[in-house]
Amino acid sequence: MIYLDNSATTRQYDEVTDLMIRLQREEFGNPSSLHSMGFEAGNYIFDAREALSRTFPRDGRIVFTSGGTESDNMAIFSSCRKMRRRGKKVITTQLEHPAVLECMKRLQEDGYEIVYLASDVNGYVEPQALKAALDEETVLVSMMAVNNEVGTIEPVLPCYRIVQEFNREHGTEILFHTDGVQAFGKVEFNDAPFDLISISGHKFHGPKGVGALYIRKGVHIPPFILGGGQEDGFRSGTENTPGIAGLGLAAQMATENIFEKQRKMAQVNDYFRKAVIDEIPDVQLNGFEEQGLELQHYGTRCPSVINFSFLGTRGEVLLHTLEQDGIFVSTGSACASHHTGDSHVLQAMSLGHKEIECAIRFSFSEFNTMEEMDFVIDRLKNAVTRFRRLGSFR
Repeated sequence: MIYLDNSATTRQYDEVTDLMIRLQREEFGNPSSLHSMGFEAGNYIFDAREALSRTFPRDGRIVFTSGGTESDNMAIFSSCRKMRRRGKKVITTQLEHPAVLECMKRLQEDGYEIVYLASDVNGYVEPQALKAALDEETVLVSMMAVNNEVGTIEPVLPCYRIVQEFNREHGTEILFHTDGVQAFGKVEFNDAPFDLISISGHKFHGPKGVGALYIRKGVHIPPFILGGGQEDGFRSGTENTPGIAGLGLAAQMATENIFEKQRKMAQVNDYFRKAVIDEIPDVQLNGFEEQGLELQHYGTRCPSVINFSFLGTRGEVLLHTLEQDGIFVSTGSACASHHTGDSHVLQAMSLGHKEIECAIRFSFSEFNTMEEMDFVIDRLKNAVTRFRRLGSFR
């Protein structure tokens, strides 16, 4: 099996699986209980919070959630609730994940003005567009760090600075949220200055159904889920101790030697890109060619993702053909795979229907190798040639 759908989900580290099984089987106490089993469960949550805290700027708050979607919802809805007396305008982009875009639809129904910043042909949003859209009615800016379909590293750093400068000049308190789901574990966040950052465990070899929201020191938002007051009141409900422990261990493992892992992934990605361009005619790269390894490298492509349109084919047909050879890829965002219609990201990049219909996303992990890419190229070339010959695209 060659797995190239890591933007959809990743294989858990074996160490994470082993830890979670042990906790589920042997150390299953409720962390709110007063006895020793509860105390031990609480220690695992404390250790996971410490592990995650080391991957973000110090002194921020880590709130555990059920995943990236809940973290996005918490960041957006709690921020707007906090700021509702100051204004009802939110700025985001056309490129966001449905976990953000669906929140925007709900806010719009509730009377908010939503501004969607446009993308260029590479899936990049110009910071000056944000600067032009800001005003004193704005309460929140939400912008993803790395695009999940084409891998573009968005200019979240200069955009955050633009918001901070506006706040200083106008006495406003506009919050800045970034969806870091596709970025965490691929780029460093130790110096990320943002107010709110969403992450999801299963995107960096951790468990599904658990994530976190980082809240910068000095930022105060109201609770999102009410009840027993867990997570310092921010997110009530009995904590998923095995999942949280697995998340903490995965974060620690994913960020260890991160630059070495990035360079290896970039080499595999570039080897694959060059081979596709050299060996398969009529192929279009969607997004930037140049790769970047840090948030500071905005306007480049994260090495975890590459997206091609194989003109004269259908992406879904290629996907299932590759699957027969044990190669797993995607035609776009997994969260939108059951929805009809073209990718909203590729549409925002000005691609036409035929270019979108034949697009395939290949997403990498630290475990992929160049030897795997040789096999993928061979099978991909055969599949594209055969379907073009048969004239299956109409």
